[in-house]
Amino acid sequence: MGGTDAVLRRYLPGIAVLLGFAVVARVIGGAAAVLSPLIVAIAFGVVVSNTVGVPDWAAAGVDTHKLFLETGIVLLGVRLTFGDLVETGIVVVLLAAGVVLFGVVYLELVARLFFDIKRRARSLLAAGTSVCGVSAVIAVAGAIDADELNVTYAVATILLFDAVTLVVVPPLAGPLGLTDRTFGVWAGLTLFSTGPTAAVGFSVSETAGQWATITKLVRNSFIGVLAVGYAVVYATAGAERTSPREIWTQFPKFLLGFLAVVVIANTGVLSAGSIEAVGTVRSWLFTVAFVGLGLEIALRRLRDVGVKPVVLVGIHLLTVGSLTFLAVDALL
Repeated sequence: MGGTDAVLRRYLPGIAVLLGFAVVARVIGGAAAVLSPLIVAIAFGVVVSNTVGVPDWAAAGVDTHKLFLETGIVLLGVRLTFGDLVETGIVVVLLAAGVVLFGVVYLELVARLFFDIKRRARSLLAAGTSVCGVSAVIAVAGAIDADELNVTYAVATILLFDAVTLVVVPPLAGPLGLTDRTFGVWAGLTLFSTGPTAAVGFSVSETAGQWATITKLVRNSFIGVLAVGYAVVYATAGAERTSPREIWTQFPKFLLGFLAVVVIANTGVLSAGSIEAVGTVRSWLFTVAFVGLGLEIALRRLRDVGVKPVVLVGIHLLTVGSLTFLAVDALL
């Protein structure tokens, strides 16, 4: 019992902080249709981190936000059913695969040739912009042994664009001339993080929101492939890191849980009520996790980052957004 009490005293205060801010973020996000609770959660974290800071008594519990995030990613698999894949069609699946492949190669190449951004930092930016935002950054960070500064560098950039696109993209629905369905697919192929992507879609219409979310989930499913790919590339870059055991050590094992949930979801054993309940739990897990991510973003630590990652990711977003618009408009 003594050991259990010690663990509770160490972690419970910080977890309570995360949960408290998450509740407020959900209330505010639910009251304001234009705000995603995830964005509100991040904003709370950033404000606290850069004003009063995280007290020592809460630090250990706050750090558990990574576990909440990984669990949320695992539960994300419950929405990726074969029925969804059939409904979206092979074209959308191929477009999502193309976005991931092109996005990673394009950002890596442009960053290397024109921006002189360090290797691990540009890999995290490529993962975050090409698959699923902060979740992909965290997954690939574990696969390539990226340090905390590189993660913060990439996360801060991704979150900046998540916030901007949440405001800028919805008004483009009319001028782009896309139907609600095609706008949703375009948003799901173009934007970075799942929460803001869904929020952008649903701010236009129910149909746009559904297609944005489904398309984004298809794109998110490549997170495991990307993490394994990066693990192999980095592990084979030096002779001291070529063993399969080292690759396995770096592999983000929570992704196996994600794949297991996808399989379970496709067996039909889960009722509609169960899937809805899992979705609610997952949404709360992400809200809690994003409070913690915001608390990790100390702006004073980003003074040396400069404008290079912002310009780089901006170029990536405009390029991918333009190409996916042309593809969606022509094929759907």
